[in-house]
Amino acid sequence: MYLPTPQDLRERRNALGLTQSELAERAGVSQPLIARIEGGDVDPRLSTLRRIVEALDEAEGDVVRARDLMHSEVVSVAPSDAVHDAVDQMQTAGYSQLPVIADGVPVGSISESDVVHAGADVGDNPVREVMSESFPTVSPDATLDEVSSLLDHYTAVIVTEDGDTVGIITQADVAAHVS
Repeated sequence: MYLPTPQDLRERRNALGLTQSELAERAGVSQPLIARIEGGDVDPRLSTLRRIVEALDEAEGDVVRARDLMHSEVVSVAPSDAVHDAVDQMQTAGYSQLPVIADGVPVGSISESDVVHAGADVGDNPVREVMSESFPTVSPDATLDEVSSLLDHYTAVIVTEDGDTVGIITQADVAAHVS
């Protein structure tokens, strides 16, 4: 992990045309703390350094957030929906999986694989009987790095705000953004 030196931070801030006060406001810290960090008088906590670097990244336009990647229209099913309805929705939308959402809150996921492994004659059963765990959730402010890290282990990430589902991000969305 690369940790910038005080001089790196100062040079980067100056290259972006930011004052110490502007950087402090963007990072949510005080201007005197920025001055002391840049002067080498204090070693910041890692969380503080991360906020400063993220503020600099954002000023450069380098930070991609979940809100920039997500699809606001989330095709989903409810836990009480019939499995055959979930399968129909997957086929219609061209997806192999869907989030299961109850009152705006993700409670699980259902995939073609879940249905196949549930056995025969499950079409009239409720989705809750064959669904898997929910996809992980992130806030709209989550960074591309955070989302990508989750997508290394999951096929989708749900974006929530104030407990409600506001979007979904898949591996294909990140790949499309990167290419």
